[in-house]
Amino acid sequence: MTSSEQLLLPEPTPDPPVWTLLRQRWFSTLFLTDMWERFSYYGMQALLFLYATAPAADGGLGLSAGTAGALFGLYVSLSFLAAMPGGWLGDRVLGTHRAMLCGALTIAAGHACMAVPVPGFFSPGLFLVASGTGLFKPNLPVVFDQMTPGGDSGRRQAAFSLFYMSVQVSALAGPLVTGALGERVDWHLGFGAAAVGMLLGVAQYLRGAPTLRGRTGPARPLPPAALRRLVHAAWAALGAAVLLGAAVTAAGGVPLRPVLALCGLASLVLPVWYFRRLLRGGDLDEPARARIRGYRRVFVPAVLFWAMFGQLGSVFSLFARSYTDRDVAGFEVPASWFQAAHPLFVLLLAPLAAWLWLRLGPRGATGTVRQFSAGLLWAAGGFAVLAWGARTAETGDTRVSAGWLLLAFLGVSCAELVFGPVGLSITAESTPDGHGSRMMGLFYLGAALGAGLGGQLSRLVGVVPLWAYLAGFSAVAVLTALTLAATVSGRASSAGRALKATE
Repeated sequence: MTSSEQLLLPEPTPDPPVWTLLRQRWFSTLFLTDMWERFSYYGMQALLFLYATAPAADGGLGLSAGTAGALFGLYVSLSFLAAMPGGWLGDRVLGTHRAMLCGALTIAAGHACMAVPVPGFFSPGLFLVASGTGLFKPNLPVVFDQMTPGGDSGRRQAAFSLFYMSVQVSALAGPLVTGALGERVDWHLGFGAAAVGMLLGVAQYLRGAPTLRGRTGPARPLPPAALRRLVHAAWAALGAAVLLGAAVTAAGGVPLRPVLALCGLASLVLPVWYFRRLLRGGDLDEPARARIRGYRRVFVPAVLFWAMFGQLGSVFSLFARSYTDRDVAGFEVPASWFQAAHPLFVLLLAPLAAWLWLRLGPRGATGTVRQFSAGLLWAAGGFAVLAWGARTAETGDTRVSAGWLLLAFLGVSCAELVFGPVGLSITAESTPDGHGSRMMGLFYLGAALGAGLGGQLSRLVGVVPLWAYLAGFSAVAVLTALTLAATVSGRASSAGRALKATE
């Protein structure tokens, strides 16, 4: 090619800065929709444990701290477990757009049930919220990724970090609004506020849906005969659920232990089953299988992080209520308000995380493992701080400064800015064509497994000192992070020796 011909070639157009996404109409549609979902989720997280442990005379369930922690873990685990069938419905039946809408409406219906001050409405409401979250969460990242095609790993991670930052606005407000209403006025009024927020999210989505691109229907639709069988099975399952719910209500409520055991078993079995099904499926080529095998390396540390993250709404709430000096100039800060610290830190730190992922650029699976190691160390630091604060409070038989709790929230928030955006990004990169929502469901299955394990472990609260419980999590996270880092370094050294041998 001559120099004159080279001059005629157009220069490559650089990608626009990731910050320009904030000006896109589709971004504001997804942002406002997810913003209200986060409002309801974090509002629920702020209330559920405190409502469960409140005495029956005060309108609560009167559960012990360990049982209430297990209940909170069950709720989070169910929400994540439902992401697998929710993702399948998005890929094969509803399409991602309709799945998001159905999920948002189901969440609103669940919160509305919990707003009814009748004991029999609580369990169905909790189930509806978890089911709706399972429909909503795995499909929204797929729609988001369809709107930002062609980016490298660093740009995709930065885009997800920016999205994470934007939705924290309502996550910050959720605990403040629902917590004030629930703790100071009436628990069910707080749940009702979450329902109103979700309905506002539905209205926003319907208004902005025409701006969304990508597939509107299912990526790999079911054949008509299979779809008819699915509809018949769904009606039969609905009838069975109504009968089961009536029988449970007549018997006096949901037996918590068997349900926890079933959810724990499901969260263990489903990830293994789906990994095997993907790898043995005949519709994937070898490069796609290699990406999925690489994805397994980041799946395991994510489980540990989500087990730690699941303690925010239970053990951290217990620390806020029973160990923290909440008096500020004569005003007692509601314990639920401390749940706003986590989204506040994410909101403040997400721009820095987005900048960092752009600077790092594409690093592949090895870079992701290093990022996850750093995330685990952040979470371990947060839990170590809280363990120290609990030890100080228990030794001095007094309440401690809120600074201990805020520093712990800061550590876990820094960790989530790794496991959230980076986890979603690597999941999107590892996804075979036509399996997007189900791979996102697999990502949330890891969270379900972690939340289920964390909920079961929270039963130890009250059996062992709180500081020892928190320190145990911190120690396991440090050991896992060091093991991951050593594994990556070992692979890098082996690759370097192999390269020298070929020279």
